[in-house]
Amino acid sequence: MDDLIQEFIAETRETLEALSGEIVAWEAEPNDRARLDAIFRFVHTVKGSCGFLELPRLARLSHAAEDVLAAVRDGKRAPDTALVSAVLAIVDRIGELVEAIDAGVALDDAQEDLLVVALEEDARPAAQAAQPVAHRSASRTVRLGVDLLDRMMNGMSEMVLARNELARRLRDEAVVEPRVEAALERLSLTVAEMRDTVTRTRMQKIDALFSALPRIVRDTAAGLGKAVALHIDGADVELDREMIEMIRDPLLHIVRNAIDHGIEAPSDRSKAGKRETGRLDICARQSGNQVLVEIADDGQGIDTARLVAKAIRSGLIDERDAAQMTPQARLDLIFSPGLSSRDTVTAVSGRGVGMDVVRANIEQIGGRIALTNRPGQGLAISIQMPLTLSILSTIVLGVGDQRFAVARQAIEEVVTIRGDTVRIDRVGDSAVANVRGQRMPLVSLGGLLGLGEGHPRLLAIVAVRDGRFALAIDAVLDTEELVVRPAAPAVMAGGLYAGQTLPDSGLPMLLLDATGIAAAAGLRFVPAAAVETVAVEVAPAIRALLFDDLDGIRRAIPLAVVDRVETVAIEAIRDSAGRRRLVTGAAIVPLHACGPFGARANVAVLRLTDGAVDIGYAIAEAIEIVALPAEIAPARGGGFVAGVAMIDGAPVEVIDAHALFAGEDVTLADPPLCLLHGDDGGWMDVFLKPALEASGYRCVASLAAGETAAVALAMEDDALAAPSAFGPAPVIRLRRDRLAAGGAASVYRYDRAALIAAIADRIGAAA
Repeated sequence: MDDLIQEFIAETRETLEALSGEIVAWEAEPNDRARLDAIFRFVHTVKGSCGFLELPRLARLSHAAEDVLAAVRDGKRAPDTALVSAVLAIVDRIGELVEAIDAGVALDDAQEDLLVVALEEDARPAAQAAQPVAHRSASRTVRLGVDLLDRMMNGMSEMVLARNELARRLRDEAVVEPRVEAALERLSLTVAEMRDTVTRTRMQKIDALFSALPRIVRDTAAGLGKAVALHIDGADVELDREMIEMIRDPLLHIVRNAIDHGIEAPSDRSKAGKRETGRLDICARQSGNQVLVEIADDGQGIDTARLVAKAIRSGLIDERDAAQMTPQARLDLIFSPGLSSRDTVTAVSGRGVGMDVVRANIEQIGGRIALTNRPGQGLAISIQMPLTLSILSTIVLGVGDQRFAVARQAIEEVVTIRGDTVRIDRVGDSAVANVRGQRMPLVSLGGLLGLGEGHPRLLAIVAVRDGRFALAIDAVLDTEELVVRPAAPAVMAGGLYAGQTLPDSGLPMLLLDATGIAAAAGLRFVPAAAVETVAVEVAPAIRALLFDDLDGIRRAIPLAVVDRVETVAIEAIRDSAGRRRLVTGAAIVPLHACGPFGARANVAVLRLTDGAVDIGYAIAEAIEIVALPAEIAPARGGGFVAGVAMIDGAPVEVIDAHALFAGEDVTLADPPLCLLHGDDGGWMDVFLKPALEASGYRCVASLAAGETAAVALAMEDDALAAPSAFGPAPVIRLRRDRLAAGGAASVYRYDRAALIAAIADRIGAAA
């Protein structure tokens, strides 16, 4: 509600400023209809907003002014000088009240009755007592057009490319002056912070999308004679404004479908032993650079047998194909164009325009949609989409001497062609990929683009709407966050490309369209045949990345902890502050390496993450993704190896991810605030502040408006450090003498462990 009030204040201020000249002109010429309409729209808008925001005084004044202005517009009252003056007084009072709300001060309402009475016909001009004008606080908001934000983002992207080019040129130099290198590091940090800031200006809470859902659910349920309770979670998740607008229609369609198709009528729910009121849960959460929105109902789910029967009657599939379909393929029929599970047309659905359009719209923004069906219990629909359209996470592929980017979410995995596990088979005149016993169509990217067939080393497993295929490539070169722009119309017309981008290398690169590649290769996906299985409880296998380490030992690490594999220059790896670190862009991450780099100019690095901490692990070569066996021989003596597993008949060491991350510092998104009071000599700023910030705290010498410290620190002999100077924050006194008796009241200023423990205890006790 605070955000809505601030938006109301900003809009009212802007309108008052825009109307200031119009009001004076209307006073000089009361018969000017255009200016009268502008003032009427203003008070009408204020009245509507006040009713929603529960601001009764503003609502009363604006309602009274609206009634009088409506009478003037209808010709029932003449806009004489007294009426114009009374309306202007109301408008002025609205401005005063808005400023008072923003400043958090109270205004006397004794004169407001006189302002309303002055609007009546034949009313005497009311002599208004002098009212203290509310002080207007400095505005902290400004409205910007999306086009301007796009230009800012493009400008920041160009700055990043220029910084990267400068860094490459300096790396090519034999000797680099330390001052130049230090200036480049400061520039890199500033550019990264500015890029993050510009990106955040486009972000908006997803509550802007969710706020309309309660009314839509109520109206839809009432129209269908149903009762539905809506539960929303995660409204504080932020998403790009453009993404919110593009996901709005698909989300509304899914919500209406859930009420119409999924949730049963109250009588049917009672017969099924359910509560008469259905439940609709909508949850949003952020995971990395992705946002997941889930819509789940407790209705009847999808009757796949009935869905298949309708698909057969509609001619979408034949009975032979239907008999071979897997349960998931049957469920995915809901996305078939022109197929509706409704037999009759309603105001909500049954027209054959539905989930196929929803999926197409979601995939258009680089997202995915998945269904989880529970017959008789409900249906859950998950939508996964990127945080922003302005920056796309991509994988850079190499074919011959050419480089191409492909959206990261389109590639499930990249495997090396080796042995019987991953191979290329010939079926007649065609080649197919056999990946761990699963056959799939094979497309040679070099052959498709006219770059030569060659002998590919790698297969990228690409997922499109209707299935999966293997893309034969020569190399995986990098992973990058790229700004994608449309390519030339002649290039886009071919259907193979989704746009162009300018990566850190400074050389333009085309973005491949996975769906377009499948279409150009003539791939036709058929429903997967169902396999007869015996119901046996088997623990799900853990997928792991198999790789050769720098010390020559073959190891594996759980795939869930691997964020990406990237190639970095040896110059980006430095030994500083007691450990090896990787400098990539403006980020500095700890790096683990089990062997020497030798004469390598570049090294492959696994970027590992647990959701809060990122670390690097240097390796010799990534091999493939494998399934870890159930039995792993445990290691002895601790270390970073959890045990040994047999994979393809050979022993492989399994990395202990917990051991790698143990002891790594966690960088908090919102670190606790420490107030350093009375630092006249500069000791706190030079000695204390670096130690506290290294432990995850943010330190300031004075509090900004609205800030509250989590803990305050002051010297024991600081006479000015009265408790009232710190507000509600707990206080820790620092004494200069190590042996002085301080007890729990003070801490020796150089006892680092005791000081950090005292801060944590005070913050925990205050919470």
